[in-house]
Amino acid sequence: MKITSGKVNQLLTQSGCEHNHHHADGKGKNKACKQQAQPGLAQGGCAFDGASIALVPITDVAHLVHGPIACAGNSWGGRGSLSSGSKLYKMGFTTDVSENDIIFGGEKKLYKAIGEVAQRYQPKAVFVYSTCVTALIGDDLDAVCEAASKKFHLPVIPVNSPGFVGSKNLGNRLSGESLLEHVVGTAEPEYTTPYDINLIGEYNIAGELWNVLPLFEKLGIRVLAKITGDATYDEVCRAHRAKLNVMICSKALINMATAMGERYGIPYIEESFYGVADMNRCLRNIAAKLGDTALQDRVEKLIAEETTALDIALAPYRQRLQGKRMVLYTGGVKSWSIISAAQDLGIKVVATSTKKSTEEDKARIRKLLGEEGVMLEKGNAQEILRLINQTKADLLVAGGRNQYTALKARIPFLDINQERHHSYAGYTGMIEMAREIDEAIYSPIWEQVRKPAPWEV
Repeated sequence: MKITSGKVNQLLTQSGCEHNHHHADGKGKNKACKQQAQPGLAQGGCAFDGASIALVPITDVAHLVHGPIACAGNSWGGRGSLSSGSKLYKMGFTTDVSENDIIFGGEKKLYKAIGEVAQRYQPKAVFVYSTCVTALIGDDLDAVCEAASKKFHLPVIPVNSPGFVGSKNLGNRLSGESLLEHVVGTAEPEYTTPYDINLIGEYNIAGELWNVLPLFEKLGIRVLAKITGDATYDEVCRAHRAKLNVMICSKALINMATAMGERYGIPYIEESFYGVADMNRCLRNIAAKLGDTALQDRVEKLIAEETTALDIALAPYRQRLQGKRMVLYTGGVKSWSIISAAQDLGIKVVATSTKKSTEEDKARIRKLLGEEGVMLEKGNAQEILRLINQTKADLLVAGGRNQYTALKARIPFLDINQERHHSYAGYTGMIEMAREIDEAIYSPIWEQVRKPAPWEV
């Protein structure tokens, strides 16, 4: 897949993304999707980072970064995506491009590296990622991958997502294009059922997927392909035979959902696994889309059983957490789905970020927060501290980099992003989330931390 301005523009103007819809007054569109990165400002990762996030959870392939060694150490090691099988995806492979390669070209080095990886590790496939340096010197990734694929008799997939082309979100979509062009539809499943679905945009952070898969199994719903948390290469190849695509991470791979709808007639829905209400709605919507009344009956029975058991398990936590005030600072689908989960525990979310949210996300947030809730468009440590003081929050829920902001404010902190080690999805995830919040808020350390310093007394 060659990156052209037309292709980039196509990915940034996906009709399924609310950013690209006309405003209600008919005057133009929200430009968030097309907004260019501003020099000097953190954009939450580059396109290469976005492509890595989306594809590296495919566990039995080798992920080879064609670029300087620093790019291979970008950020993947800190992400908590887990595997139930092969651990090959956690191996770091890079061509380690040097100054000499920049002058004379790195294609031969890449070809040799693919061969070495294929011989030593026997992966199901090799995903080759371009980076800023190798894209700028003009290495032909597609040609090298095609030649290597024929020579070494295994799929070698080019992922053209150098960091400079745009944001992390664009990188997500570019990785989706690589899957659509080279992987999806290249193999057939042994059999199909009327209850085959794909999960798109679920990366099995801290094993969250494993909280949900048993529910589908109980209902007789088969997850044909996970794209891409705890996925194997072969299952992604067979994804085109599913009856329904379930989008979990909002608009990250919306291009895959729309393209698979056009090519294979697979409809898609957007759902969340966080919170009781959202989990219930997810199961109901899947059953409704699959159009089977017997399945819908099974869903209602399962929801009744799970929520009854959950009410008993959560009762002590709800009693202790009732009325606590939370500031939520995260992005994407979590900016509204965690609100729902918190409200299930009796916690009042007083503010949330909307920086990476679509217009549809914002509408959901507004509905959940009410008119008094604060929607934070842009944030930094100083702004979050001001917000915590203004809202008298008891807890900050955010990504790991914000834990020191919470310490500065002397309030508890819960990591909700990719670095965390606890799974919060599904019904069992709700219990885990309640336990973690309870332990954070009622930790005896806060009594000590909030005492005046000796020199202030």
